[in-house]
Amino acid sequence: MRDMSVALSVLPDTARLTLNRLRSAGHEAYLVGGCVRDLIRGVPPGDYDIVTSASPAAVRKIFAHTIPVGMSFGVVLVVEGEDKYEVATFRREDGYVDGRRPTSIILASAEEDVRRRDFTINGLLLDDETGSLLDYVGGLTDIERGVLRTIGDPKQRFAEDHLRMLRAVRFAAYLDYQIDLDTLAAIKVKAGMIRRISAERIREELTKIITRSGARRGLELLAETGLLAEIIPEVAVLNGVEQPALFHPEGDVWEHTLKMFDLLPAESEADLRLAWGVILHDVGKAVTRTVDERGSHFYGHVQRGVEIARQIMDRLRFSNEDLETVLALIRCHMLFMSVREMRPSRLKRFLRMPDFLLHLELHRLDCLGSHGMLDNYEFCQTKLIEIPAEELRPQRLITGRDLIEMGFKPGPLFAGILRDMEDAQLNGLISTTDDALQRVHERWSAELEKVNNNFLRR
Repeated sequence: MRDMSVALSVLPDTARLTLNRLRSAGHEAYLVGGCVRDLIRGVPPGDYDIVTSASPAAVRKIFAHTIPVGMSFGVVLVVEGEDKYEVATFRREDGYVDGRRPTSIILASAEEDVRRRDFTINGLLLDDETGSLLDYVGGLTDIERGVLRTIGDPKQRFAEDHLRMLRAVRFAAYLDYQIDLDTLAAIKVKAGMIRRISAERIREELTKIITRSGARRGLELLAETGLLAEIIPEVAVLNGVEQPALFHPEGDVWEHTLKMFDLLPAESEADLRLAWGVILHDVGKAVTRTVDERGSHFYGHVQRGVEIARQIMDRLRFSNEDLETVLALIRCHMLFMSVREMRPSRLKRFLRMPDFLLHLELHRLDCLGSHGMLDNYEFCQTKLIEIPAEELRPQRLITGRDLIEMGFKPGPLFAGILRDMEDAQLNGLISTTDDALQRVHERWSAELEKVNNNFLRR
């Protein structure tokens, strides 16, 4: 056993209180899982899980405030002040039939509980009183070696819960660990089973892989194991789709995508919409590539990319809000090529569109992941500084009520006039209400006369 008393200095008082109360009631109680792994690595845990010999019913008697989040699996959420701790009873599991949940739970010892878990690095128990580790599966050695290995037979572990294959990729990428060869081989053999897992759980794991440190390696492991081809074959086929060397010296579409993930900040979690924008922004290229004497072309890849990305995100059950934002990122990512030629009105509308900073960041990554030229990125940044907010979103000089008072009826012409007024205002052609009214009279007096004549004929 190893003394962890120094590392435990970061343990919250409420966690100590929870552990002490379980022990005072005559039960074993330990920290378990990712929090122990992180404490060993010298990384402050994001949360703390507790395992105990107390039954769920006993846990609920010991603590005043509990939430039965998984009573059938022996899990109770204990609430201490503003903190919550997942407290699980030692258990063995049996009868996995759906690749996710066991059909029966059996009370067990601490060692038996550890041996039914997924990976050795998550199978360590820590006694907060003594600072001692209980390692029944060689997890400490694997942490020190930087190896991800299943507890027991990897094929059996992945057959029990297919999502563990994606978790293996996530842990290996984020922790920068090597996957044990037997574990890696088992994922390749069992990869097809991942399709039995719900779309929501797959989406959550994929999002964690591509938004955290090690995203590039995570994608490479997904491709190597065959999981990517099972989950998002539309992305897997980007490997080998060659691009013009002049604009893409980095190589094919897959390498371009990987390089963009390399450029995401390692110290913080990326916006999930940006990360999905990166992985899907060129997804239309595989189906639109043509070759002639001048090289490769991808005519219409943006529109096809939007269509394909919608299918993928619908399949993975994204929220409508996230879906529409990612599709907008794909739809607009090529518009940056023409920002210098845009009329002022179009440029201002471009700069003020929703989530523009996400669009701008995707463009920056797109450039740095290929030709490296940031001229249009810097142009947009300059314009955002130069153009005051009131010029990007000016107050309307005339409204629909003004047009109604002039005799116009709501309809296509009505909307067109208001759009023209805003264009003229953004282009600096008009600046006052009188200017706007004069422009309406000059450009639409004939249409207004037709409206009035039609009214008189009735």
